[in-house]
Amino acid sequence: MDNYAIAENFALLGKLMDIHGDNSFKAKSYSSAAFTIDKLTTPLSELPAEKIFGIRGIGDAIGKKIVEQLETGQLSLLNEYIAKTPPGIIEMMGIKGIGPKKIATIWKELEIETLGELLYACNENRLTLYKGFGEKTQQNIKESIEFYFGTLGSYLYQQIESYAVSVDNRLKENFPGEQFILTGEFRRQLEIINTLSWVTTLPMEMLKDFFTRNEFMVVNESGDQIVFKGKENVTMGFYCTNPASIVAKLFVTSASDTFLEAWQTATQWNAGATYGNEEAIFTAVGLPFIPAYQREDAKMIDTAKAGKMSVPIQPADITGIIHCHSNWSDGVHTLEQMTVAAKDRGLQYLVISDHSKTAFYANGLQEDRIRAQQQQVDELNAKLAPFKIFKSIESDILNDGSLDYSPEILSSFNLVIASVHSNLKMNEEKAMMRLMNAIENPYTSILGHMTGRLLLSRNGYPVDHKRIIEACAANQVVIELNAHPRRLDIDWRWIDYALERNVLISIDPDAHAIDGFDDCRYGVLVAQKAGVSKEQNLSSYSLADFEAFVARQKSKRP
Repeated sequence: MDNYAIAENFALLGKLMDIHGDNSFKAKSYSSAAFTIDKLTTPLSELPAEKIFGIRGIGDAIGKKIVEQLETGQLSLLNEYIAKTPPGIIEMMGIKGIGPKKIATIWKELEIETLGELLYACNENRLTLYKGFGEKTQQNIKESIEFYFGTLGSYLYQQIESYAVSVDNRLKENFPGEQFILTGEFRRQLEIINTLSWVTTLPMEMLKDFFTRNEFMVVNESGDQIVFKGKENVTMGFYCTNPASIVAKLFVTSASDTFLEAWQTATQWNAGATYGNEEAIFTAVGLPFIPAYQREDAKMIDTAKAGKMSVPIQPADITGIIHCHSNWSDGVHTLEQMTVAAKDRGLQYLVISDHSKTAFYANGLQEDRIRAQQQQVDELNAKLAPFKIFKSIESDILNDGSLDYSPEILSSFNLVIASVHSNLKMNEEKAMMRLMNAIENPYTSILGHMTGRLLLSRNGYPVDHKRIIEACAANQVVIELNAHPRRLDIDWRWIDYALERNVLISIDPDAHAIDGFDDCRYGVLVAQKAGVSKEQNLSSYSLADFEAFVARQKSKRP
């Protein structure tokens, strides 16, 4: 091991000891040793042991650990600390703006263990509730994490959308006589995009010349496909074809392999024919048009054959904001500001659902603050009618599956959204116990973000989706499709089963600021993949229909 590697080990050990809150004197001594070793001009590996122990600032304990590393290539004490530290906490140490003390707060007080969770907490304005985290610090951390995620190469649909549109526009401006059509994962509206893809009539050599001149490198070149990657670390693939074949190529590249395999078996389509548009492909085989976002599995072909395709929900079908937070808990804006913004957008109602008291990290509402907030709701409703605010709470599902608050307090809400926020490291048995108990609670109206996942950041806790859906059907509980681009939970792949069981979906933004209302669109995009119609989505209900829904929910209560 060279001096740099040994110094790095000591520096990391000192930081980890600080994070764990262990002996601060020892932590400082390891950090000092790292500094000393880094400045040495002679390699430690060339020094006899007695010379190492004689270096100024290197005592007996440090000297022994240097020798250990030179002999074994390991620092056993460091390995012990790494073993008892979540990988995400170690990853945080590479993010600009958060040192060991801030990481300790993030881990031990906010109970956050991954960068994705930390980014989500920044978006929820949660860090500012803790000492040492001002608004500017929170923003700097948020930007540093987003930059870091950008180096990994996979992106949320929402993250990559504006980049995809800008590249598409630039290509069309530079080659006005050629065709460029976005296809692949982006056109299918997948929640995670690994490669941006286009079909194009531009010859491959011209495409290669354009991108290499703009400092992109060729990652792969095979047949009619070429793949580039640039300094932004976005993978972009192009399928080069002629104008006569571009529609057929678009169809093939904007469907999953599973769908295409079923399509080949179910139809006699001619892949070599010339089509004016994709609709013509479906007309030729006698099927109604299946949008690219629904070309995922064989079942959709059977649905189309049976003439049972529903009209998919559209962003304009959202009529109310369900699940949002104000500065009563961890939101940015006041309740009045959130309400007026929703009203100004032409929406009919807003469901205010701030955090419950167990979510102390999010400034959850104690009983006296609930009463004060509900009084403000009454005042705003009188002032802003016919727009209406509904009294709700995002109640934590506690460890035994019960909800925050007594039945008396729960009965004061128009509806209750029940969500898991704590102790997320559960096996399926524990997770199911908590969720099933909450679903069976007569005060639960909506099950919030079912699995607790954060895309590209945190896997959800394991659940039996079918059992949960069936329990929701039996207990008249709506399942939330949390529209935050990092959640999109329930996963759209399970929504069709919920619809089969006549379970309502609710596309909710989980907004912590006014601009969070816009996230409804990302929920709609994945809901379209599952074939959700506006009639099957609670947040598309008119005010009158929503009031009737609230009345039905209240009738469940004892």
